Amino acid sequence: MKIILGQDSGRNIFMPAHIRPTQNLLRKAVFDIIGEDLDGLSFLDLFSGSGAMGFEALSCGATEVCMVERDPKCVECIEENLMIIKPGERGQRAELVTKDVFATIKEMARTERKFHVVFFDPPFDMKLGRKTLKTLLTHDILHANSFLVAQYGIDETLPDLDGIVTIAGKFLLVKDKVYGSSRLTVFERLAPGESV
Repeated sequence: MKIILGQDSGRNIFMPAHIRPTQNLLRKAVFDIIGEDLDGLSFLDLFSGSGAMGFEALSCGATEVCMVERDPKCVECIEENLMIIKPGERGQRAELVTKDVFATIKEMARTERKFHVVFFDPPFDMKLGRKTLKTLLTHDILHANSFLVAQYGIDETLPDLDGIVTIAGKFLLVKDKVYGSSRLTVFERLAPGESV
């Protein structure tokens, strides 16, 4: 698999054989929306797999990227990719968390850790999109004017944001589009007092 954007564009990264990678078209669509200049921004990649989205964020200049993944083969792959990309040599911070996604989100909320972009792409057969979104909306880890990006299977539906009581503020639906067997939904969190 190749990184498609930013300073590492064209570089190969390892990908575990047993996972479904985020296709190039969808990866580009995400960064077309959130921007390809992530200098000074933080990026959280949940259910990280190979870490492709996190490495795209690093390539686009993100100052801090956190990848959350428990599968041992994926963890090994991300570690190998980190040795290839070497973000620390560029002054970037890349962290790999090998714990449960939901426990990690709750712990980040407890410690008031926040991100400018949160991306999640759980295994489609587990249908964890709804649970992940609800957990993120009830545990505040997003900065104001941040993006919440969901990739999930077309046979799953996300809950209606208006029907959820959240502490995270108001969200605006920016994009909702099907790409093959994947659906991409992007929300922008509005600043306090900003109207939808």
